[in-house]
Amino acid sequence: MNQPRHCPAVLIAAPASGQGKTTVTAALARLHRNLGRKVRVFKCGPDFLDPMIHERASGAPVYQLDMWMVGEQESRRLLWEAAGEADLILIEGVMGLFDGTPSSADLARHFGVPVLAVIDGTAMAQTFGALALGLARYQADLPFAGVLANRVGTVRHAQLLEGSLTEGLRWYGALSRETGIELPSRHLGLVQASELNDLDLRLDAAAEALAGSCEVALPPPVEFAAPELIEAEPLLAGVRIAVARDEAFAFTYGASLDLLRAMGAELRFFSPIHDQLLPDADSLYLPGGYPELHHQALSQNTAMLQAIRGHHAAGKPLLAECGGMLYLLDSLTDVEGTRAELLGLLQGDAVMQKRLAALALQTVELPEGVLRGHTYHHSLTSTQWQPIARGLSPNGGRGAEAVYRQGRMTASYVHFYFPSNPAAVAALFAPERDAAIAGKPAPTGDCIATVGAGLPAIGP
Repeated sequence: MNQPRHCPAVLIAAPASGQGKTTVTAALARLHRNLGRKVRVFKCGPDFLDPMIHERASGAPVYQLDMWMVGEQESRRLLWEAAGEADLILIEGVMGLFDGTPSSADLARHFGVPVLAVIDGTAMAQTFGALALGLARYQADLPFAGVLANRVGTVRHAQLLEGSLTEGLRWYGALSRETGIELPSRHLGLVQASELNDLDLRLDAAAEALAGSCEVALPPPVEFAAPELIEAEPLLAGVRIAVARDEAFAFTYGASLDLLRAMGAELRFFSPIHDQLLPDADSLYLPGGYPELHHQALSQNTAMLQAIRGHHAAGKPLLAECGGMLYLLDSLTDVEGTRAELLGLLQGDAVMQKRLAALALQTVELPEGVLRGHTYHHSLTSTQWQPIARGLSPNGGRGAEAVYRQGRMTASYVHFYFPSNPAAVAALFAPERDAAIAGKPAPTGDCIATVGAGLPAIGP
């Protein structure tokens, strides 16, 4: 039987979104990496953009932890495997510390990982201490490491914030708002790491600023219990899957790609913007991303449009998620009103909105089985097609997303988390449907596939 493993760890949380959790997490990762330590970073809940930053900061792959979408057992496995190789584990929370069901606090409590609270100190002095104490004591059984101040104005300001802490709360230091390390964002969150030419400079500046304001010591070790390890079945042995990956399509979960490989698939990456032909492949995966920022370039690459149309016409499997689904439509119009004609495989049109259109966890019952995932988009789509299924949010969130199908093409706004049902994913991508796979139920409660948390990071 596998033994428990021990590794220093903290979960970086905040009173609300927008406090700077990602910047602080990345700064901590780069700081300890620069000291020669092996750092593994995880992200709570569905997210594609923050992990890109953390992979650059830590130099290691970043995976999701979530008590619902990923599941307790799979989250346990990921932490246990990381504890076997890392000197420090950092987990970035989601939203406010206690927001959502399950929340970041729920995950911290379940795995015994102490919380490091990041609080934006802008326009605040002694109230900082009151807010910190409230976060620390709101739930009596929540493990709590200490507090870090973000966006501090001066050294004196940082001293006031530190001096406001009571009841032995530990001060983890401060980041100044003048250090030039804030990470820019756009409508779906942060700008992708590949688009920031000065990202490494920002990360090193943040690490240096943090080192100058606190003791660079590791937190106490946390014990991570050994999980039950179940090998993935070779359901996609020999299957070649073309995966879109470029500036327009980059929203893929590392765990999902690992699962495809663990089931025997060969992944062949290509760019719908720059390449003229599809790789020689049995199946096609069009993940989400920012097609609205590149819709004219996508429209002008007529050779690629024809290649994808030919793939579908040949009856080959095609899975399109969110931005990938927009690429399938007749047209996409950006917020400035510029329209571009696209693949025309899914009859309909999409128009980008300035406000969020949907944000929710989703569970979808497909003919192949039940899959979990999430939806997050700023576009509205109109089509006459009737969905074969609709998503259901486990916590009442907005968005019962439609899933459309024609032949072997499946499209939806939902970003599916493949390890939530490996057999269903295999049925979606397998060149020939296997009656033993299609319709197989999802695992109860948790993910089951054993995929390598230690695989090399997937670059953008």
